[in-house]
Amino acid sequence: MMRIKLFITCFMLTSIVFFLLYIPTKLTVPITRFKPTVAFNLRKANSSYPVTFAYLISASQGDVPKLRRLLKALYHPGNYYLIHMESGAPESERREVVNFVSEEPVFGLVGNVWVVGKPNLVTYRGPTMLGTTLHAMAMLLRTCRWDWFINLSASDYPLVTQDDLMHAFSELPKDVNFIQHSGRLGWKFNKRGKPIIIDPGLYSTNKSELWWVIKQRTLPTAFKLYTGSAWMVLSRSFSEYCIAGWENLPRTLLLYYSNFVSSPEGYFQTLVCNSEDYKNTTANHDLHYISWDTPPKQHPRSLGLRDYRKMVLSNRPFARKFKQDDPVLNKIDRELLKKRRGEFTHGGWCSGMKSRGKPRRTCSSLQSLDSSVLRPGPGARRLKTLLSRLLSVRNFSKRQCK
Repeated sequence: MMRIKLFITCFMLTSIVFFLLYIPTKLTVPITRFKPTVAFNLRKANSSYPVTFAYLISASQGDVPKLRRLLKALYHPGNYYLIHMESGAPESERREVVNFVSEEPVFGLVGNVWVVGKPNLVTYRGPTMLGTTLHAMAMLLRTCRWDWFINLSASDYPLVTQDDLMHAFSELPKDVNFIQHSGRLGWKFNKRGKPIIIDPGLYSTNKSELWWVIKQRTLPTAFKLYTGSAWMVLSRSFSEYCIAGWENLPRTLLLYYSNFVSSPEGYFQTLVCNSEDYKNTTANHDLHYISWDTPPKQHPRSLGLRDYRKMVLSNRPFARKFKQDDPVLNKIDRELLKKRRGEFTHGGWCSGMKSRGKPRRTCSSLQSLDSSVLRPGPGARRLKTLLSRLLSVRNFSKRQCK
């Protein structure tokens, strides 16, 4: 009997030592194709900026040109960028994205742009997009330190520089979540809340349409459903709650929304509004300029030059959606981002210097990089106006979850 007790004691001690030593090592295994290099001190540079953003950029078949242009417009050495090219896209396009990232000198020098090595199959209106967002969130939480998570598609485009964005957000509490939400489901009561769907993308390697179950369900009583925009800016704290929640609500809702139509437009809204810890942290805005179709407003229409003035006056930092190389993108580059096509966006890290009397970009070498400098412009003032209104004492409490 003593030998058995001794054996069990030794086994338990060995298991504890194994857990303490081996598990943390496994959690630090690199998770993406590209890793920071020793040529540039990424951690030191990022700590010099007041805030840091982690971007998920989602793309599908035919999006490579838009993706390249968007990444150049969004890029900043103080942020992090994770690209998900869905597995349904041709292998040649996924390889083109990898080559673009690996061959750009700045990306290689700084090491803050990654491509998901094992992409997910994404089905339109299915929960696979939600799974992809949570997957990316978990990867970024494991990889780097950041303050806010932003999800974009290749059809989005910024209306402010990253210096503008960093400067404007530097004055905000870091627990604020920009999630557009509403507890009034309206037509979605019958079209989204009751139907049951099965997404073949969860178990099949071949893309196909959603399967619709004939029998419908009643609305839940354990929690209240909310709906809203699929585009958001989430705090690191709330992101950690989504991935490793200390209560079961995140997992319960994830199971519920696995057969829910357009789950990215409901999961995060329902989670944040049913959480006692986070329901009062929402600014109820997605920070996007979107021009919707006529009711039921399910599809955003493509933006053009006729929308430029409204986009600027909205004071929002992002807009969608844009067709590839639409002329309005050239106008945004020239007048809002202060960049030429194919160049990086103007900023403290990439402000250029004069050579023979002419401005010249020096971003490819980063020789003039001062990681403590931001050069915000008019975009920062516009964005601050919007944020001040959203977070004012008068508006913020009124726009919380009801």
